[in-house]
Amino acid sequence: MNIRDAIHGAIEIDQHELSIIDSYFFQRLREIKQTGFAEQSFPGATHNRYIHSLGAMHTITQTFESIFSPTKLKLSNEAWKRFRALARLSAMLHDIGHGPLSHTTEFAMPEVSKLKVPGAKKSNRKATHEDYTLKILLDSPLTPILNKAAAPFGFTAAHVAATIESHVEISDDFFLEKVDGQTIDFRPILHQLISSELDADRMDYLRRDSFHCGVNYGVFEYDWIVTNLTYHINPSDSKCYLALGHRGLYAFEDFLLSRYHMFLMVYLHHKTVIFDEMLSRYLNDPQCEYQLPADIEEYSRCTDSQLYSHLSKSTNPWARRIVEKRPLRMLLETHSGIPNTDKARDQQERLFEKMKKDLSSKGIDYITTTSVGELSKYFGKSDYPIYVRYDNLFSEPSVIPLQKCTSLFTQYPNTRSISRIFLNEKDFDRVRKDGKGSPLQFE
Repeated sequence: MNIRDAIHGAIEIDQHELSIIDSYFFQRLREIKQTGFAEQSFPGATHNRYIHSLGAMHTITQTFESIFSPTKLKLSNEAWKRFRALARLSAMLHDIGHGPLSHTTEFAMPEVSKLKVPGAKKSNRKATHEDYTLKILLDSPLTPILNKAAAPFGFTAAHVAATIESHVEISDDFFLEKVDGQTIDFRPILHQLISSELDADRMDYLRRDSFHCGVNYGVFEYDWIVTNLTYHINPSDSKCYLALGHRGLYAFEDFLLSRYHMFLMVYLHHKTVIFDEMLSRYLNDPQCEYQLPADIEEYSRCTDSQLYSHLSKSTNPWARRIVEKRPLRMLLETHSGIPNTDKARDQQERLFEKMKKDLSSKGIDYITTTSVGELSKYFGKSDYPIYVRYDNLFSEPSVIPLQKCTSLFTQYPNTRSISRIFLNEKDFDRVRKDGKGSPLQFE
């Protein structure tokens, strides 16, 4: 069976995967927008988590088959098939726990302890969509369906969870396989294919989101990166890690910058940010009755349309603004984290603080937001390193950690924040910047 896709063309579905795709938990993803409120700025961005999940599965298949090609890594046929099946299901299900409007409603989630995720440590923190993903995989009506689909390949829903989330404990030796007489742990590389600096998730959503938003920021040399993906078996711990052939290094740098710029220019667009902020203010209102439930079957009914239906019945002013598409208007935007320009940064910060002070002196209510874009969320934080492999004709290959092979991590600040001030329509029309002295002038 094939599913047609705007990005990949025909996505092939294996027979054992159909029952999972047809399940209500997976079909629910059709009603979860991939980019939340981004369609308010980019009207074409109405695509959903359902097709992204299938796209990530297609992408991980291509990356897996490139790395585990017999010309690169010789696995037994049985091991190749079971690792491939596991990788596909892990990519397909990595986003199954997302709430309405994707990341937008995570602050409406309950304490993680209320989910009662099997094997989870006690904690009072708020749940995230990753916690809901684990709950759905390990303790929901989808669990037996997944176990049945995975059984012919010798794994279970627990192995899928352990591939998606590196902290999930697994006690058997499923991920161990002999290569040239040495027992190797393949869990690191299988996890990295779905969650790392070079994962299938990112490679799909960047291409997909840029296409539907009508921008070029997320475009990168996908085929060249996939062709140059390889592996590294670390002799010190007998684990297999993701690696990149040195010829793909510049394509990787372009990929990293593509994601960075997508965040700054698309995901953190000022209109998306203010819609997120308005929803946050509504959900944090003491009178708000909307909360995402801990019960997993109730949660499965929480979709974008269900949230909008709730908002449409509310008289709360923030809910009305969202439903009527009346965002506050942006008065000022400043950027921090600009490299090697301390003077410009200080000037931006002074302007921002002066604007707030002047607004307050005039008795004008305003809202401020600060959005942070990261060049890398894994650099220095991941237990699973990525390597660059330099092949030479006259010597053994050299394998070097990725961060030592590119200057991007030092050339760019790891984060850049965008601070904004928003006003209601009436006050915005009264205020304008003249660039001289006080930034405020009243008509």
